[in-house]
Amino acid sequence: MSSFLGVDVGSVSTNIALIDEDLNLIEKVYLRTMGKPIEAVQKGLKILKQKISGNIDIAGVGTTGSGRQLASVIVGADTIKNEITAHAVAALNIEPDVQTVIEIGGQDSKVIILRDGIVIDFAMNTVCAAGTGSFLDQQSNRLNIPIEEFGKYALRSKSPVRIAGRCAVFAESDMIHKQQMGYRLEDIIRGLCQALVRNYLNNVGKGKEILPKILFQGGVAANVGMKAAFEEALGYEVVVPEHHDVMGAIGAAILARDAVSHKKSTNFKGLEIMDANYTVDSFECSGCPNRCEVINIKMENEVIARWGDRCNKWKNIGV
Repeated sequence: MSSFLGVDVGSVSTNIALIDEDLNLIEKVYLRTMGKPIEAVQKGLKILKQKISGNIDIAGVGTTGSGRQLASVIVGADTIKNEITAHAVAALNIEPDVQTVIEIGGQDSKVIILRDGIVIDFAMNTVCAAGTGSFLDQQSNRLNIPIEEFGKYALRSKSPVRIAGRCAVFAESDMIHKQQMGYRLEDIIRGLCQALVRNYLNNVGKGKEILPKILFQGGVAANVGMKAAFEEALGYEVVVPEHHDVMGAIGAAILARDAVSHKKSTNFKGLEIMDANYTVDSFECSGCPNRCEVINIKMENEVIARWGDRCNKWKNIGV
């Protein structure tokens, strides 16, 4: 059975999805990047191999996320796409009538506007990380509440407290202030979810026509408090897909299937790369006043890719 691999390398998590020829999910892996994207990809492939039973032929690979270029060199990608494209493709696969995709990951948040199956507009957060997964992780740790339970506290609230949510620092300060005043934890968390949704709509969603069907994707979609706050603010149902946490990887896998259907072959290096020795170093080019920092990607001490130079002087030297 032919299958297609999608690899989504982000700043917080690395997600891997394996789909079949009919775009059904075979297996998925979600793990923390921990600042080591190469190791995360290799570890993810090891976990995937352990989960797979039987012989599955990987016929194509796609990469996405902020680390998509690096991941493409490691795995041998057939297609490299940005997160907007990958998430839109995955959303359309499960909801052909989707008109809005809300995606909130570890460090960034996005809104994707679709009409008739085509992306017509999008936006990403550029100012503040309030409302992203890392911020919510930080607050759950500070309050000693498991992140899996964080949203459930919000749903138990009867009288949410208004929290300043325009900035992550101000939001945390306001939460501490409300705690010291004696407000119930459930009301503070519900107020935080509402504040973060206001921040999202006023910044990322500003000027966008958000219409149903609305899909909520990314790791933060697991927070039922955030889902409820979006529904309250928008007045529409917000749907959380079953595999919301790996939708970017699923989209990359779908795009890989489309890519290899045209060329009838794959660049995938095989699962053996999970045991290869990869290293990264850099040097400053003195060829012109730009002083570009050139990155070397090495496999078993042999340079397999370079980037960072504006003029492409070093791109193919020694590769």
